[in-house]
Amino acid sequence: MPVVQFMSFIPPMNRVVLAVTERIIAKSAPSRGAYLERIESARQATAVRGRLSCANLAHVIAAADSDKETLKGARWPNLAIVTAYNDMLSAHQPYERYPAILKAGARSVGAVAQVAGGVPAMCDGVTQGRPGMELSLFSRDLIAMSTGIALSHEAFDAALYLGVCDKIVPGLVMGALSFGHLPAVFVPSGPMASGLPNKEKARIRREYAEGTVGRDELLAAEAASYHSAGTCTFYGTANSNQMVMEVMGLHVPGAAFVPPGSALRDALTVEAARRAAAMTALGSAYCPVGRMLDERSFVNAIVTLLATGGSTNHTIHLIAMAAAGGIQIDWDDFDALSAVIPLIARVYPNGSADVNHFQAAGGTGFVIAQLLRGGFLHPDVHTVAGRGLQAYTRDPFLINGQLEWRDGPTQSLAPDVLRSIDEPFDCESGLKVLRGNLGRSVIKTSAVADDDRVIEAPAAVFDDQADLVAAFNAGQLNRDLIAVIRFQGPRANGMPELHQLTPILGSLMSKGYKVALVTDGRMSGASGSVPAAIHVTPECSLGGPLARVRDGDMIRLNSRERSLEILVSDSELATREPAKMRTISQFGAGRELFGPFRKMVSTAEEGAIVCL
Repeated sequence: MPVVQFMSFIPPMNRVVLAVTERIIAKSAPSRGAYLERIESARQATAVRGRLSCANLAHVIAAADSDKETLKGARWPNLAIVTAYNDMLSAHQPYERYPAILKAGARSVGAVAQVAGGVPAMCDGVTQGRPGMELSLFSRDLIAMSTGIALSHEAFDAALYLGVCDKIVPGLVMGALSFGHLPAVFVPSGPMASGLPNKEKARIRREYAEGTVGRDELLAAEAASYHSAGTCTFYGTANSNQMVMEVMGLHVPGAAFVPPGSALRDALTVEAARRAAAMTALGSAYCPVGRMLDERSFVNAIVTLLATGGSTNHTIHLIAMAAAGGIQIDWDDFDALSAVIPLIARVYPNGSADVNHFQAAGGTGFVIAQLLRGGFLHPDVHTVAGRGLQAYTRDPFLINGQLEWRDGPTQSLAPDVLRSIDEPFDCESGLKVLRGNLGRSVIKTSAVADDDRVIEAPAAVFDDQADLVAAFNAGQLNRDLIAVIRFQGPRANGMPELHQLTPILGSLMSKGYKVALVTDGRMSGASGSVPAAIHVTPECSLGGPLARVRDGDMIRLNSRERSLEILVSDSELATREPAKMRTISQFGAGRELFGPFRKMVSTAEEGAIVCL
């Protein structure tokens, strides 16, 4: 793959993007400086395994078969494969074939590859509404630690990371940055083919919640939606991960949304191994991931997430990922950028299209080209394709068996899915930070109707999502309300997603009621048309003001003015005794193993971090 230099014409950068970047650089200076010193001290100009003792090295090469003599020589680079493979989850099942493909790609350029270790990969789609969901967010840090274990043998000169879904990619990035002196290339698996249209799926879910269709019809609809190998096709956290990996330069350009099992996908996988081998300290193009991902890279990630209406989970994950590299970002950075970044994509749940339609309309290359043209992205960052983002505006093709890149479309091929920065869907993105006497929270409004941007209604308070479901089934929620689901933060129970409430709240909205959700938990990477103030901090289990809300209190959620207020006097609110977290089971589904995580985890706004 030819190294592409950054574009010769660089449009002027947006002033807010520059100001936010400069703010991040300034506040990160001490921690970033210490981080860079640490990874520089770990750098080695010769093969890393060369410093192992003979007994140490013998263990590394014992089962290497045809690569054994090469590994003894300590001249060829050795690439670690860190994989999230399992064959129960559709997005990760394709990874079964990848090690052999990567090893062949490595050998073709004078390198060796070994599977260094595996990391867990759990699915929020399987655990929604189940006890296992309380492990979901914590699994990110466990993945980071598992990555550290995989690389701790000090036998590798670069690493290839195989992961796609919600917590897996952020955890792998955190782990990669802990070994920031090594180059890193992320290798996606691609989306499954489009299935049942998203509007139809949402309709059947809503009707099931209302009791007008049965479980057989619901299961048939879900199975028609999630039906083959590859990522789910809506624009939730998994596919937001892939967009972020592209613009951060961690993918081979254009790799995000190529379907699994295709010849082009295999060629991109081979290229990933070749790029990793070329970037090691043994050659002339050394590019360690800890230096490659700088403050500008993370600003680019936030900008692209905002412009495409991506997952709210990244208001937690990007903070944690950046912290692993000594970079400090916060919700104020997201909020400042959100006000100036145009929304140029509508992909479900922000529209009816899925990621396959998004890719056909122009995909990642079109998005990055448009944001570069508007001065919203830093163009001269380092990537696995060389210096600059220009390579990521091009599309990969397999021509006569050879991988080539061609200029992407300059106009959207589906204006209802993708638009230029000159004619966006909205002049600002749909992710905002709310402030007020209930604390700080995040809301995604890109799929929320204009009439629902301001909701004032009495609170209906629940300490568990199951209680809300029971109240709905009993017919007790047929009214205007703001559902308050409390004690769902990281310290309380691991901050589970509450996505199973979407059909219920959507059903109430379809009856004409004014409805919103306020919670210190998460909603979903697929947050949709229900106005939801999520990630409220301080969380209730730490004495946050949300614990003082009572049934019937009037709450005003005003996303236009970025405010969340309980309409109770400050003096009355201060005198109220905070509700106590009721005793809940922390056993079963593995929850008893994560007690230390619940005690140590930071706040949502600090990234809900355990391992740093």
